[in-house]
Amino acid sequence: MKTNKSYSKRLKVTKKGKIIGRRPGQNHFNAKESRAQQMNKKRMKVFFITNKQKARFLPNR
Repeated sequence: MKTNKSYSKRLKVTKKGKIIGRRPGQNHFNAKESRAQQMNKKRMKVFFITNKQKARFLPNR
């Protein structure tokens, strides 16, 4: 099965096998948000996906 490249480029697999990616909704319209909200959006988010999805989108993991 082919890897979904658009999906796999957005995610990173850590050394322990966690899958992390960028939080959505931080490209524009951030000036009105508090500084704490802006900084929270910069942090990476851990994704919890099933093994079936992991095999489909991220082969060899």
